[in-house]
Amino acid sequence: MSPLNVLVSASESTFYESFDESFEGRWIASQKEDYKGVWKHEKSNGHEDYGLLVSEVAKKYAIVRELPEIIDPKDGSLVLQYEVRLQNGLECGGAYLKYLRPQEAGWKPAEFDNESPYSIMFGPDKCGATNKVHFIYKHKNPKSGEYVEHHLKYPPSTPSDKRTHVYTAILTPDNQVRILIDGEEKKKANLLSADDFEPALIPPKTIPDPEDKKPEDWDERAKIPDPDAKKPEDWDEDAPMEIEDLEAVKPEGWLDDEPEEIDDPEATKPDDWDDEEDGEWEAPKVSNPKCDEAPGCGEWTRPTKSNPDYKGKWYAPMIDNPNYKGIWKPQQIPNPEYFELEKPDLEPIAAIGIEIWTMQDGILFDNILITGDEKVAGEYREKTWKGKFSTEKEEEDVESPLPGELSGFQKKIFDVLYKIANIPFLDAYKLKIIDLIEQGEKKPNLTIGILVAVLVVLLTTIYKLLFGGKKQPKVELKSQPDQDASASENNKEDSDRATENESSDAAEKEKSGDENEIEGEDAAPRQRRVRRET
Repeated sequence: MSPLNVLVSASESTFYESFDESFEGRWIASQKEDYKGVWKHEKSNGHEDYGLLVSEVAKKYAIVRELPEIIDPKDGSLVLQYEVRLQNGLECGGAYLKYLRPQEAGWKPAEFDNESPYSIMFGPDKCGATNKVHFIYKHKNPKSGEYVEHHLKYPPSTPSDKRTHVYTAILTPDNQVRILIDGEEKKKANLLSADDFEPALIPPKTIPDPEDKKPEDWDERAKIPDPDAKKPEDWDEDAPMEIEDLEAVKPEGWLDDEPEEIDDPEATKPDDWDDEEDGEWEAPKVSNPKCDEAPGCGEWTRPTKSNPDYKGKWYAPMIDNPNYKGIWKPQQIPNPEYFELEKPDLEPIAAIGIEIWTMQDGILFDNILITGDEKVAGEYREKTWKGKFSTEKEEEDVESPLPGELSGFQKKIFDVLYKIANIPFLDAYKLKIIDLIEQGEKKPNLTIGILVAVLVVLLTTIYKLLFGGKKQPKVELKSQPDQDASASENNKEDSDRATENESSDAAEKEKSGDENEIEGEDAAPRQRRVRRET
Protein backbone atom coordinates (compact mmCIF):
# COMPACT_ATOMS: atom_id res chain seq x y z
CA MET A 1 0.00 0.00 0.00
CA SER A 2 1.04 3.58 -0.62
CA PRO A 3 3.03 5.11 2.24
CA LEU A 4 1.05 8.33 1.72
CA ASN A 5 -2.11 6.65 3.05
CA VAL A 6 -3.14 7.79 6.52
CA LEU A 7 -5.35 6.03 9.03
CA VAL A 8 -8.67 7.77 9.72
CA SER A 9 -11.88 6.80 11.45
CA ALA A 10 -14.87 5.91 9.26
CA SER A 11 -16.76 8.74 10.97
CA GLU A 12 -14.16 11.20 9.69
CA SER A 13 -14.05 10.06 6.08
CA THR A 14 -16.44 9.20 3.27
CA PHE A 15 -15.26 7.32 0.19
CA TYR A 16 -17.49 7.31 -2.88
CA GLU A 17 -16.97 5.85 -6.36
CA SER A 18 -19.62 6.80 -8.93
CA PHE A 19 -17.91 5.47 -12.10
CA ASP A 20 -19.22 8.56 -13.91
CA GLU A 21 -15.78 8.78 -15.48
CA SER A 22 -13.57 5.99 -16.81
CA PHE A 23 -12.07 3.83 -14.08
CA GLU A 24 -8.70 3.66 -15.84
CA GLY A 25 -5.93 4.84 -13.54
CA ARG A 26 -8.01 4.62 -10.36
CA TRP A 27 -8.83 0.93 -10.57
CA ILE A 28 -6.09 -1.54 -11.44
CA ALA A 29 -6.97 -4.85 -13.08
CA SER A 30 -5.01 -7.84 -11.85
CA GLN A 31 -2.23 -9.00 -14.14
CA LYS A 32 -2.24 -12.51 -12.67
CA GLU A 33 -2.61 -15.20 -15.32
CA ASP A 34 -5.91 -16.60 -13.98
CA TYR A 35 -7.80 -13.32 -14.38
CA LYS A 36 -8.58 -12.98 -18.07
CA GLY A 37 -12.00 -11.33 -17.78
CA VAL A 38 -12.18 -7.85 -19.32
CA TRP A 39 -13.61 -4.96 -17.30
CA LYS A 40 -15.46 -2.22 -19.20
CA HIS A 41 -16.84 1.23 -18.43
CA GLU A 42 -20.43 0.91 -19.68
CA LYS A 43 -23.89 2.40 -19.18
CA SER A 44 -26.52 0.46 -17.30
CA ASN A 45 -29.17 -0.84 -19.71
CA GLY A 46 -31.84 1.82 -20.16
CA HIS A 47 -29.97 4.46 -18.16
CA GLU A 48 -27.38 7.17 -18.71
CA ASP A 49 -25.58 6.04 -15.56
CA TYR A 50 -22.18 4.37 -15.97
CA GLY A 51 -20.75 1.49 -14.00
CA LEU A 52 -17.97 -1.11 -13.92
CA LEU A 53 -19.05 -4.00 -16.18
CA VAL A 54 -18.20 -7.69 -16.24
CA SER A 55 -18.14 -8.09 -20.03
CA GLU A 56 -17.46 -11.78 -20.71
CA VAL A 57 -18.93 -15.11 -19.62
CA ALA A 58 -17.12 -17.93 -17.85
CA LYS A 59 -14.10 -15.91 -16.77
CA LYS A 60 -12.27 -14.93 -13.59
CA TYR A 61 -12.11 -11.22 -12.82
CA ALA A 62 -10.00 -9.20 -10.40
CA ILE A 63 -9.66 -5.44 -10.02
CA VAL A 64 -8.71 -3.23 -7.08
CA ARG A 65 -8.67 0.40 -6.00
CA GLU A 66 -6.52 1.72 -3.18
CA LEU A 67 -8.28 4.22 -0.90
CA PRO A 68 -6.86 7.72 -0.48
CA GLU A 69 -7.10 7.18 3.29
CA ILE A 70 -6.97 3.94 5.26
CA ILE A 71 -10.25 3.61 7.14
CA ASP A 72 -10.23 2.32 10.72
CA PRO A 73 -13.53 0.56 11.56
CA LYS A 74 -12.81 0.15 15.29
CA ASP A 75 -14.30 3.43 16.51
CA GLY A 76 -17.85 4.45 15.71
CA SER A 77 -20.05 3.03 12.97
CA LEU A 78 -18.99 1.67 9.59
CA VAL A 79 -21.36 1.60 6.60
CA LEU A 80 -20.47 -0.35 3.45
CA GLN A 81 -22.78 0.14 0.48
CA TYR A 82 -22.77 -0.47 -3.27
CA GLU A 83 -25.10 -1.17 -6.18
CA VAL A 84 -25.00 -4.15 -8.50
CA ARG A 85 -27.21 -5.03 -11.42
CA LEU A 86 -27.35 -8.56 -12.82
CA GLN A 87 -28.38 -7.50 -16.32
CA ASN A 88 -28.30 -11.08 -17.67
CA GLY A 89 -29.26 -12.77 -14.43
CA LEU A 90 -26.94 -14.81 -12.23
CA GLU A 91 -26.93 -18.60 -12.40
CA CYS A 92 -23.42 -19.24 -11.15
CA GLY A 93 -21.06 -16.56 -9.96
CA GLY A 94 -20.29 -13.89 -7.40
CA ALA A 95 -20.95 -10.15 -7.28
CA TYR A 96 -19.38 -9.31 -3.92
CA LEU A 97 -16.71 -6.86 -2.81
CA LYS A 98 -13.60 -7.46 -0.72
CA TYR A 99 -12.48 -4.69 1.62
CA LEU A 100 -8.75 -5.29 1.80
CA ARG A 101 -6.62 -4.70 4.84
CA PRO A 102 -3.15 -3.13 4.40
CA GLN A 103 -0.98 -5.54 2.41
CA GLU A 104 2.61 -6.51 2.99
CA ALA A 105 5.40 -4.16 2.01
CA GLY A 106 6.12 -4.23 -1.70
CA TRP A 107 2.65 -5.44 -2.68
CA LYS A 108 1.34 -4.03 -5.97
CA PRO A 109 -2.34 -3.69 -7.01
CA ALA A 110 -1.59 -5.58 -10.24
CA GLU A 111 -0.80 -8.60 -8.04
CA PHE A 112 -4.29 -8.66 -6.51
CA ASP A 113 -5.79 -12.17 -6.39
CA ASN A 114 -7.90 -14.45 -4.19
CA GLU A 115 -5.03 -14.76 -1.69
CA SER A 116 -4.85 -11.01 -1.02
CA PRO A 117 -5.85 -10.57 2.66
CA TYR A 118 -9.12 -8.79 3.34
CA SER A 119 -10.88 -7.42 6.39
CA ILE A 120 -14.51 -7.84 5.22
CA MET A 121 -16.16 -9.60 2.28
CA PHE A 122 -19.71 -8.53 1.48
CA GLY A 123 -22.22 -9.09 -1.32
CA PRO A 124 -24.25 -11.62 -3.34
CA ASP A 125 -23.07 -15.04 -4.43
CA LYS A 126 -25.10 -17.68 -6.25
CA CYS A 127 -24.28 -21.09 -7.73
CA GLY A 128 -26.16 -24.37 -7.42
CA ALA A 129 -27.46 -24.71 -3.86
CA THR A 130 -25.61 -21.53 -2.81
CA ASN A 131 -27.73 -18.38 -2.89
CA LYS A 132 -26.79 -15.81 -0.30
CA VAL A 133 -25.51 -12.35 0.47
CA HIS A 134 -22.15 -12.96 2.14
CA PHE A 135 -20.92 -11.13 5.17
CA ILE A 136 -17.55 -12.49 6.27
CA TYR A 137 -14.99 -10.78 8.47
CA LYS A 138 -11.44 -11.90 9.10
CA HIS A 139 -10.17 -11.53 12.65
CA LYS A 140 -6.71 -12.07 14.07
CA ASN A 141 -6.54 -14.38 17.08
CA PRO A 142 -4.44 -12.46 19.64
CA LYS A 143 -3.11 -15.72 21.10
CA SER A 144 -2.17 -17.65 17.96
CA GLY A 145 -1.67 -14.74 15.60
CA GLU A 146 -3.71 -16.55 12.92
CA TYR A 147 -6.48 -14.90 10.91
CA VAL A 148 -9.82 -16.70 10.98
CA GLU A 149 -12.81 -16.17 8.65
CA HIS A 150 -16.10 -15.72 10.50
CA HIS A 151 -19.15 -16.32 8.27
CA LEU A 152 -22.61 -14.91 8.90
CA LYS A 153 -25.07 -17.74 9.58
CA TYR A 154 -28.36 -17.86 7.67
CA PRO A 155 -27.61 -14.86 5.42
CA PRO A 156 -30.33 -13.34 3.21
CA SER A 157 -30.72 -14.63 -0.35
CA THR A 158 -29.89 -12.76 -3.54
CA PRO A 159 -32.75 -11.14 -5.51
CA SER A 160 -33.32 -13.16 -8.69
CA ASP A 161 -34.46 -10.37 -11.05
CA LYS A 162 -32.38 -8.18 -13.39
CA ARG A 163 -32.98 -4.85 -11.68
CA THR A 164 -30.42 -2.67 -9.92
CA HIS A 165 -30.17 -3.53 -6.22
CA VAL A 166 -28.28 -1.74 -3.47
CA TYR A 167 -26.58 -3.73 -0.70
CA THR A 168 -25.76 -2.14 2.66
CA ALA A 169 -23.87 -3.49 5.69
CA ILE A 170 -24.04 -1.35 8.85
CA LEU A 171 -21.63 -2.11 11.71
CA THR A 172 -22.31 -0.27 14.97
CA PRO A 173 -20.30 0.17 18.22
CA ASP A 174 -22.60 -2.27 20.06
CA ASN A 175 -21.14 -5.13 17.93
CA GLN A 176 -24.24 -5.34 15.76
CA VAL A 177 -24.23 -5.77 12.00
CA ARG A 178 -27.33 -5.17 9.90
CA ILE A 179 -27.70 -6.27 6.28
CA LEU A 180 -30.00 -4.16 4.11
CA ILE A 181 -31.14 -4.90 0.55
CA ASP A 182 -32.70 -1.91 -1.21
CA GLY A 183 -32.81 -0.10 2.13
CA GLU A 184 -34.84 -2.85 3.81
CA GLU A 185 -33.28 -4.73 6.72
CA LYS A 186 -32.94 -8.43 5.90
CA LYS A 187 -30.63 -9.63 8.67
CA LYS A 188 -29.40 -8.49 12.07
CA ALA A 189 -26.59 -10.23 13.91
CA ASN A 190 -24.04 -9.83 16.71
CA LEU A 191 -20.38 -10.08 15.72
CA LEU A 192 -19.54 -11.83 19.00
CA SER A 193 -22.43 -14.33 19.00
CA ALA A 194 -21.86 -18.00 18.27
CA ASP A 195 -25.51 -18.12 17.16
CA ASP A 196 -24.83 -15.60 14.38
CA PHE A 197 -21.31 -16.39 13.15
CA GLU A 198 -19.44 -19.57 12.36
CA PRO A 199 -16.95 -20.19 13.77
CA ALA A 200 -17.65 -18.01 16.78
CA LEU A 201 -15.24 -15.13 17.31
CA ILE A 202 -14.57 -16.10 20.97
CA PRO A 203 -13.10 -19.62 21.04
CA PRO A 204 -14.33 -22.13 23.67
CA LYS A 205 -12.54 -22.06 27.04
CA THR A 206 -11.78 -25.76 26.91
CA ILE A 207 -11.14 -28.21 24.11
CA PRO A 208 -10.88 -32.03 23.92
CA ASP A 209 -7.41 -33.22 24.80
CA PRO A 210 -5.86 -34.34 21.47
CA GLU A 211 -3.48 -36.65 23.38
CA ASP A 212 -6.21 -38.47 25.29
CA LYS A 213 -6.97 -41.99 23.97
CA LYS A 214 -9.87 -44.33 24.64
CA PRO A 215 -8.82 -47.32 26.85
CA GLU A 216 -8.85 -50.64 25.03
CA ASP A 217 -11.24 -52.20 27.58
CA TRP A 218 -13.75 -49.34 27.38
CA ASP A 219 -17.18 -50.87 26.61
CA GLU A 220 -19.67 -48.46 24.96
CA ARG A 221 -22.42 -51.09 24.45
CA ALA A 222 -25.47 -50.28 26.60
CA LYS A 223 -27.16 -53.62 25.75
CA ILE A 224 -25.69 -57.02 24.94
CA PRO A 225 -27.19 -60.40 23.94
CA ASP A 226 -28.03 -62.53 27.01
CA PRO A 227 -25.15 -65.04 27.16
CA ASP A 228 -27.27 -67.48 29.19
CA ALA A 229 -30.20 -67.55 26.78
CA LYS A 230 -30.79 -70.75 24.76
CA LYS A 231 -32.82 -71.30 21.62
CA PRO A 232 -36.01 -73.29 22.40
CA GLU A 233 -35.95 -76.86 21.08
CA ASP A 234 -39.14 -76.40 19.08
CA TRP A 235 -37.81 -73.26 17.34
CA ASP A 236 -37.68 -74.07 13.61
CA GLU A 237 -35.63 -71.44 11.80
CA ASP A 238 -36.26 -73.15 8.44
CA ALA A 239 -40.06 -72.90 8.56
CA PRO A 240 -41.31 -70.79 5.60
CA MET A 241 -43.13 -67.52 6.15
CA GLU A 242 -46.06 -68.66 3.96
CA ILE A 243 -47.54 -72.10 3.21
CA GLU A 244 -50.09 -73.49 0.77
CA ASP A 245 -53.69 -73.10 1.96
CA LEU A 246 -54.87 -76.74 2.03
CA GLU A 247 -58.42 -75.68 2.84
CA ALA A 248 -58.76 -73.69 -0.37
CA VAL A 249 -61.16 -75.15 -2.99
CA LYS A 250 -61.17 -74.48 -6.71
CA PRO A 251 -64.08 -72.12 -7.53
CA GLU A 252 -67.00 -73.68 -9.32
CA GLY A 253 -66.96 -72.93 -13.03
CA TRP A 254 -63.19 -72.55 -13.28
CA LEU A 255 -62.14 -73.15 -16.92
CA ASP A 256 -58.99 -75.28 -16.72
CA ASP A 257 -58.67 -75.78 -20.48
CA GLU A 258 -59.21 -72.17 -21.52
CA PRO A 259 -56.19 -69.84 -22.02
CA GLU A 260 -56.31 -66.36 -20.50
CA GLU A 261 -55.53 -64.78 -23.90
CA ILE A 262 -56.52 -65.76 -27.44
CA ASP A 263 -55.73 -64.52 -30.95
CA ASP A 264 -57.80 -61.49 -31.89
CA PRO A 265 -60.53 -62.97 -34.13
CA GLU A 266 -61.09 -59.61 -35.83
CA ALA A 267 -57.45 -59.07 -36.75
CA THR A 268 -56.49 -59.62 -40.39
CA LYS A 269 -53.14 -59.85 -42.04
CA PRO A 270 -52.28 -56.51 -43.76
CA ASP A 271 -52.42 -56.63 -47.55
CA ASP A 272 -48.86 -55.40 -47.86
CA TRP A 273 -47.40 -57.84 -45.31
CA ASP A 274 -44.38 -59.62 -46.78
CA ASP A 275 -43.56 -62.89 -44.98
CA GLU A 276 -40.02 -62.89 -46.34
CA GLU A 277 -39.27 -59.37 -45.12
CA ASP A 278 -41.61 -59.11 -42.13
CA GLY A 279 -41.63 -62.74 -40.97
CA GLU A 280 -44.63 -64.95 -40.36
CA TRP A 281 -47.62 -62.79 -39.38
CA GLU A 282 -49.28 -63.57 -36.04
CA ALA A 283 -52.52 -62.09 -34.83
CA PRO A 284 -52.27 -59.93 -31.72
CA LYS A 285 -53.55 -61.37 -28.45
CA VAL A 286 -56.71 -60.22 -26.65
CA SER A 287 -58.35 -61.26 -23.38
CA ASN A 288 -60.35 -64.48 -23.63
CA PRO A 289 -64.03 -63.40 -23.33
CA LYS A 290 -64.89 -66.75 -21.74
CA CYS A 291 -62.56 -65.94 -18.86
CA ASP A 292 -64.33 -62.66 -18.24
CA GLU A 293 -67.50 -64.55 -17.39
CA ALA A 294 -65.84 -67.37 -15.39
CA PRO A 295 -64.04 -67.26 -12.01
CA GLY A 296 -60.78 -67.89 -13.85
CA CYS A 297 -58.94 -69.77 -16.59
CA GLY A 298 -55.92 -72.03 -16.90
CA GLU A 299 -54.39 -74.33 -14.35
CA TRP A 300 -55.76 -73.64 -10.86
CA THR A 301 -53.30 -73.60 -7.94
CA ARG A 302 -53.98 -73.21 -4.26
CA PRO A 303 -53.24 -69.77 -2.78
CA THR A 304 -50.76 -69.35 0.07
CA LYS A 305 -51.38 -68.14 3.61
CA SER A 306 -49.26 -67.06 6.58
CA ASN A 307 -47.49 -69.96 8.29
CA PRO A 308 -48.61 -70.11 11.94
CA ASP A 309 -45.39 -71.98 12.81
CA TYR A 310 -43.08 -69.40 11.27
CA LYS A 311 -40.68 -67.85 13.79
CA GLY A 312 -37.70 -66.77 11.70
CA LYS A 313 -34.10 -66.71 12.86
CA TRP A 314 -33.64 -66.97 16.63
CA TYR A 315 -31.72 -64.25 18.46
CA ALA A 316 -30.82 -64.08 22.12
CA PRO A 317 -32.73 -61.35 24.00
CA MET A 318 -30.83 -58.19 24.91
CA ILE A 319 -29.95 -57.38 28.50
CA ASP A 320 -28.22 -54.48 30.25
CA ASN A 321 -24.45 -54.63 29.80
CA PRO A 322 -22.86 -54.93 33.25
CA ASN A 323 -19.59 -53.56 31.83
CA TYR A 324 -21.17 -50.53 30.13
CA LYS A 325 -19.20 -47.32 30.79
CA GLY A 326 -20.99 -44.90 28.47
CA ILE A 327 -19.80 -43.17 25.30
CA TRP A 328 -16.15 -42.31 25.67
CA LYS A 329 -15.06 -38.72 25.26
CA PRO A 330 -11.58 -37.26 25.63
CA GLN A 331 -11.04 -35.14 28.69
CA GLN A 332 -11.27 -31.38 28.39
CA ILE A 333 -8.21 -29.19 28.72
CA PRO A 334 -7.81 -25.38 28.69
CA ASN A 335 -7.87 -23.97 25.17
CA PRO A 336 -4.49 -22.34 24.50
CA GLU A 337 -6.11 -20.09 21.87
CA TYR A 338 -8.92 -18.84 24.11
CA PHE A 339 -9.27 -15.10 24.52
CA GLU A 340 -11.92 -12.62 25.58
CA LEU A 341 -12.95 -9.42 23.82
CA GLU A 342 -15.64 -6.88 24.49
CA LYS A 343 -15.68 -5.95 20.81
CA PRO A 344 -13.99 -7.33 17.69
CA ASP A 345 -10.67 -5.90 16.62
CA LEU A 346 -11.53 -5.38 12.94
CA GLU A 347 -8.70 -4.75 10.52
CA PRO A 348 -8.39 -1.35 8.76
CA ILE A 349 -9.65 -1.04 5.18
CA ALA A 350 -6.97 0.11 2.73
CA ALA A 351 -8.47 -0.88 -0.63
CA ILE A 352 -11.60 -2.21 -2.32
CA GLY A 353 -11.26 -5.26 -4.54
CA ILE A 354 -13.58 -7.27 -6.76
CA GLU A 355 -12.32 -10.80 -7.23
CA ILE A 356 -14.94 -13.12 -8.70
CA TRP A 357 -15.50 -16.07 -11.00
CA THR A 358 -18.76 -16.00 -12.92
CA MET A 359 -20.56 -17.80 -15.75
CA GLN A 360 -22.61 -14.68 -16.59
CA ASP A 361 -21.67 -11.39 -18.16
CA GLY A 362 -23.56 -8.12 -17.72
CA ILE A 363 -22.82 -7.74 -13.99
CA LEU A 364 -22.60 -3.99 -13.37
CA PHE A 365 -21.06 -2.52 -10.20
CA ASP A 366 -21.82 1.09 -9.29
CA ASN A 367 -21.92 3.72 -6.54
CA ILE A 368 -19.53 2.16 -4.03
CA LEU A 369 -19.69 3.95 -0.69
CA ILE A 370 -17.81 3.73 2.62
CA THR A 371 -18.97 6.06 5.38
CA GLY A 372 -19.49 6.25 9.13
CA ASP A 373 -22.99 7.73 8.90
CA GLU A 374 -26.03 5.59 8.20
CA LYS A 375 -28.00 8.68 7.15
CA VAL A 376 -25.42 9.50 4.48
CA ALA A 377 -25.87 6.01 3.05
CA GLY A 378 -29.64 6.55 2.97
CA GLU A 379 -29.19 9.84 1.11
CA TYR A 380 -27.01 8.15 -1.50
CA ARG A 381 -29.59 5.38 -1.97
CA GLU A 382 -32.29 8.00 -2.51
CA LYS A 383 -30.14 9.95 -4.95
CA THR A 384 -28.40 7.24 -7.00
CA TRP A 385 -30.49 4.08 -6.74
CA LYS A 386 -34.17 4.71 -6.12
CA GLY A 387 -34.92 6.42 -9.44
CA LYS A 388 -33.22 3.70 -11.47
CA PHE A 389 -34.98 0.93 -9.61
CA SER A 390 -38.40 2.57 -10.05
CA THR A 391 -37.81 3.03 -13.79
CA GLU A 392 -36.75 -0.59 -14.22
CA LYS A 393 -39.78 -1.84 -12.30
CA GLU A 394 -42.15 0.29 -14.39
CA GLU A 395 -40.60 -1.02 -17.61
CA GLU A 396 -41.01 -4.61 -16.41
CA ASP A 397 -44.65 -3.94 -15.53
CA VAL A 398 -45.28 -2.53 -19.04
CA GLU A 399 -43.61 -5.49 -20.73
CA SER A 400 -45.44 -8.04 -18.58
CA PRO A 401 -48.91 -8.98 -19.92
CA LEU A 402 -51.97 -8.17 -17.84
CA PRO A 403 -53.88 -11.10 -16.33
CA GLY A 404 -55.74 -12.86 -19.16
CA GLU A 405 -53.56 -11.37 -21.91
CA LEU A 406 -51.13 -13.34 -24.08
CA SER A 407 -47.42 -12.65 -23.88
CA GLY A 408 -45.38 -12.42 -27.09
CA PHE A 409 -44.04 -15.93 -26.50
CA GLN A 410 -47.54 -17.36 -26.01
CA LYS A 411 -48.73 -15.69 -29.23
CA LYS A 412 -45.93 -17.41 -31.13
CA ILE A 413 -46.95 -20.76 -29.65
CA PHE A 414 -50.57 -20.33 -30.75
CA ASP A 415 -49.47 -19.26 -34.26
CA VAL A 416 -47.57 -22.54 -34.56
CA LEU A 417 -50.55 -24.52 -33.23
CA TYR A 418 -52.84 -22.98 -35.89
CA LYS A 419 -50.37 -24.10 -38.57
CA ILE A 420 -50.37 -27.61 -37.10
CA ALA A 421 -54.18 -27.66 -37.25
CA ASN A 422 -53.98 -27.05 -41.04
CA ILE A 423 -51.77 -30.08 -41.74
CA PRO A 424 -53.75 -32.21 -44.28
CA PHE A 425 -53.62 -35.55 -42.45
CA LEU A 426 -55.10 -33.86 -39.34
CA ASP A 427 -58.23 -32.64 -41.19
CA ALA A 428 -60.47 -35.01 -39.26
CA TYR A 429 -59.24 -33.48 -35.97
CA LYS A 430 -59.05 -29.90 -37.21
CA LEU A 431 -62.19 -28.57 -35.52
CA LYS A 432 -61.29 -30.11 -32.18
CA ILE A 433 -57.72 -28.76 -32.34
CA ILE A 434 -58.95 -25.25 -33.20
CA ASP A 435 -61.43 -25.44 -30.33
CA LEU A 436 -58.58 -26.30 -27.94
CA ILE A 437 -56.48 -23.42 -29.28
CA GLU A 438 -59.33 -20.93 -28.85
CA GLN A 439 -59.81 -22.07 -25.26
CA GLY A 440 -56.10 -21.52 -24.65
CA GLU A 441 -56.24 -17.98 -26.10
CA LYS A 442 -59.04 -17.13 -23.69
CA LYS A 443 -57.15 -18.63 -20.75
CA PRO A 444 -53.37 -18.07 -21.22
CA ASN A 445 -52.54 -20.09 -18.12
CA LEU A 446 -53.62 -23.19 -20.07
CA THR A 447 -50.99 -22.66 -22.78
CA ILE A 448 -48.74 -25.56 -21.80
CA GLY A 449 -51.66 -27.97 -21.43
CA ILE A 450 -53.04 -27.00 -24.84
CA LEU A 451 -49.62 -27.42 -26.42
CA VAL A 452 -49.25 -30.90 -24.92
CA ALA A 453 -52.75 -31.95 -26.05
CA VAL A 454 -52.14 -30.89 -29.66
CA LEU A 455 -48.72 -32.56 -29.74
CA VAL A 456 -50.26 -35.80 -28.44
CA VAL A 457 -52.80 -35.76 -31.31
CA LEU A 458 -50.05 -34.97 -33.82
CA LEU A 459 -47.64 -37.65 -32.62
CA THR A 460 -50.39 -40.28 -32.32
CA THR A 461 -51.49 -39.67 -35.92
CA ILE A 462 -47.90 -39.73 -37.20
CA TYR A 463 -47.31 -43.01 -35.37
CA LYS A 464 -50.38 -44.55 -36.96
CA LEU A 465 -49.29 -43.37 -40.40
CA LEU A 466 -45.77 -44.77 -40.04
CA PHE A 467 -46.46 -48.08 -38.33
CA GLY A 468 -50.10 -48.94 -38.93
CA GLY A 469 -50.03 -50.18 -42.57
CA LYS A 470 -52.41 -49.02 -45.26
CA LYS A 471 -55.61 -49.76 -43.41
CA GLN A 472 -54.60 -48.60 -39.97
CA PRO A 473 -54.55 -44.77 -40.01
CA LYS A 474 -58.29 -44.16 -39.96
CA VAL A 475 -58.73 -40.51 -39.10
CA GLU A 476 -62.48 -40.69 -38.76
CA LEU A 477 -64.28 -39.02 -35.87
CA LYS A 478 -66.85 -41.20 -34.18
CA SER A 479 -69.12 -38.21 -33.60
CA GLN A 480 -71.48 -37.62 -36.57
CA PRO A 481 -71.94 -33.87 -35.79
CA ASP A 482 -68.17 -33.39 -36.00
CA GLN A 483 -68.08 -35.14 -39.39
CA ASP A 484 -70.80 -32.87 -40.71
CA ALA A 485 -68.99 -29.81 -39.39
CA SER A 486 -65.76 -30.94 -41.07
CA ALA A 487 -67.55 -31.45 -44.36
CA SER A 488 -69.24 -28.07 -44.23
CA GLU A 489 -65.89 -26.44 -43.39
CA ASN A 490 -64.40 -27.79 -46.63
CA ASN A 491 -67.43 -26.90 -48.76
CA LYS A 492 -68.34 -23.42 -47.50
CA GLU A 493 -69.64 -22.02 -50.79
CA ASP A 494 -72.25 -24.80 -51.20
CA SER A 495 -73.14 -25.25 -47.54
CA ASP A 496 -76.59 -23.61 -47.81
CA ARG A 497 -77.78 -26.05 -50.49
CA ALA A 498 -75.83 -29.14 -49.41
CA THR A 499 -77.89 -32.16 -48.44
CA GLU A 500 -76.99 -34.76 -45.91
CA ASN A 501 -76.01 -37.13 -48.73
CA GLU A 502 -73.74 -34.49 -50.29
CA SER A 503 -72.03 -33.97 -46.94
CA SER A 504 -71.51 -37.72 -46.70
CA ASP A 505 -70.01 -37.73 -50.23
CA ALA A 506 -67.66 -34.87 -49.31
CA ALA A 507 -66.47 -36.70 -46.22
CA GLU A 508 -65.94 -39.87 -48.30
CA LYS A 509 -63.83 -37.92 -50.83
CA GLU A 510 -61.81 -36.40 -48.03
CA LYS A 511 -61.17 -39.86 -46.64
CA SER A 512 -60.17 -41.10 -50.09
CA GLY A 513 -57.75 -38.16 -50.42
CA ASP A 514 -56.10 -39.05 -47.12
CA GLU A 515 -55.64 -42.63 -48.27
CA ASN A 516 -54.03 -41.42 -51.50
CA GLU A 517 -51.57 -39.34 -49.47
CA ILE A 518 -50.72 -42.40 -47.42
CA GLU A 519 -50.22 -44.41 -50.60
CA GLY A 520 -47.66 -41.82 -51.65
CA GLU A 521 -45.86 -42.11 -48.37
CA ASP A 522 -45.66 -45.90 -48.85
CA ALA A 523 -43.40 -45.22 -51.79
CA ALA A 524 -40.62 -44.46 -49.31
CA PRO A 525 -38.30 -47.32 -48.16
CA ARG A 526 -40.37 -49.78 -46.15
CA GLN A 527 -39.69 -50.41 -42.50
CA ARG A 528 -39.49 -53.89 -41.05
CA ARG A 529 -42.35 -54.59 -38.65
CA VAL A 530 -42.84 -57.05 -35.84
CA ARG A 531 -44.81 -60.20 -36.46
CA ARG A 532 -47.82 -59.23 -34.40
CA GLU A 533 -48.22 -55.80 -35.98
CA THR A 534 -51.58 -55.34 -37.73
